[in-house]
Amino acid sequence: MPKQFSDPEAVVDEIIGDVGKNLVVGLPLGLGKANHIVNALYARAAADASIRLTLFSALTLEKPKPGSFLESRFAGPLIERLFGGYPDLAYVAPLRAGRLPPNVEVLEFFFLAGRWLHVPFAQQHYISGNYTHVASYLLARGLNVVLQLVAKRVVDGQTRYSLSCNTDITLDIMGARNEGRANFKLIAQVNSELPFMPGPGDLPAQEFSAVLDSPATQFPLFAPPAEPVSDTRYAIGLHAASLVRDGGTLQIGIGQVSDALAQGLIVRHRSNGQFREIMARLSPDIAPRETSAFDKGLYGVSEMIFEAFIGLIEAGILKRAVDGVILHGAFFVGPKKFYRALREMKPEEISRMRMMPVSFTNALYGDEEAKRKARRDARFVNNAMMATLMGAAVSDGLESGQVISGVGGQYNFVAQAFELEGARALLTLEASRFAGRRVLSNIRWSYGHETIPRHLRDVFITEYGVADVRGKSDADVIAAMLSIADSRFQDELARQAKDAGKLPKGFAIPAAHRENFPERIAAAIKPAREAGLLPSFPFGSDFTADELRLIPALTSAR
Repeated sequence: MPKQFSDPEAVVDEIIGDVGKNLVVGLPLGLGKANHIVNALYARAAADASIRLTLFSALTLEKPKPGSFLESRFAGPLIERLFGGYPDLAYVAPLRAGRLPPNVEVLEFFFLAGRWLHVPFAQQHYISGNYTHVASYLLARGLNVVLQLVAKRVVDGQTRYSLSCNTDITLDIMGARNEGRANFKLIAQVNSELPFMPGPGDLPAQEFSAVLDSPATQFPLFAPPAEPVSDTRYAIGLHAASLVRDGGTLQIGIGQVSDALAQGLIVRHRSNGQFREIMARLSPDIAPRETSAFDKGLYGVSEMIFEAFIGLIEAGILKRAVDGVILHGAFFVGPKKFYRALREMKPEEISRMRMMPVSFTNALYGDEEAKRKARRDARFVNNAMMATLMGAAVSDGLESGQVISGVGGQYNFVAQAFELEGARALLTLEASRFAGRRVLSNIRWSYGHETIPRHLRDVFITEYGVADVRGKSDADVIAAMLSIADSRFQDELARQAKDAGKLPKGFAIPAAHRENFPERIAAAIKPAREAGLLPSFPFGSDFTADELRLIPALTSAR
């Protein structure tokens, strides 16, 4: 049975006494970090140069920091209310300042989007890798400690711990340990707010070496509030919703586009005629491919699960069961009410969800026959920042080499889309963006960095429509990508393609695609907004009424 502790300093004593002073420590991605133990371990290493501490992590969560006087004045109290009790990770400030002790190394394979730009140490110690490969990287570096936040439950007098929000890599490396390919100490910190999730991450106490469990080390979970969904992102989500097949499989990432997609599916299911009307306004000359309600329902298999999935379950859309399960996931993070919804689910409801290793959600190997049968007509939906006219996607970094976020599972799902019968990879992006006062196209002729190469091009979606480019010639791909580009940039993009000899000189963009302007999208979305079908927060908000009134002012002040 694990040793029980109430003091994180005593846990550190136990770790060093058991493992030694060369510590290679795995910290779960995002929410699942045992902050008090991490901080005590960092403080010990900072004070003792004989300790060599390597922290291997991803998605280090930080409280938002107001960027202006106006934001400080109005957002400060909001940040304190939502994040005030969350203990900062001690390594973050020195990492950002470039002042980590020489005996401490922090390696990450995924960044909180945009938060580590131009931070040299973080950029230099970023590891580029697919989510499914990370476990092997950890093992190759000699992982000897894993620190994980867990939920606790006593069943028939026996204590059990749930890996809860982060079964992803932990279960995979535990599998390696069970096979004799790894030797590490699994150490837990109990958090009473963490939902106890069913699945293979529901573990007996003896799997752990030590457990920190004390009222003094309880803390509110990191809970980023939902952001309002813009017209542009609703348009993208609605186009994606028109490609999802009833009876199929769904994977989606986090963000406004995913919220918009889920709400689009709900409108399609509950208000089918109005869904068709919205799509007719968005693309008057192109009929959507899929418009039926979800009689058979969808099965969800997604590395990340978040609040929109709960909305799809409640709407009766996510209901196609595979071995009694309608949603398999590998990690989660979200607003406070999302965590509360998971904690308060009835046993018969939450039993239809399973938290799994990332090797299950993101790959076909391991019981491949069953996975192929389950993942029929899959739609894997993920965001990109930019795309090229010839179908490469830019999702994780810039051509300067600066990393915005990370590859994560995007390649995993694109690869699955090409391996599974009837599956498609839908990469979504806004057609343009503001850089200061300038408007730039997110569809480029070329770019000096790629996340998904053009030989894996499949489906791209912008607010202006869908470009199905799988198996198409370069000229046809370019024509399709031009059709979903912002019309302010179409002529120059077409000229570049023609100059390169990749598009016939006589090619002309069809008239139906020459009105790709933001004003058209706003007009198409407006009736559905007014009818209450496309609310700014489709799944509710943790913001108060006063805070909701401040959001437009804070956004315009940036």
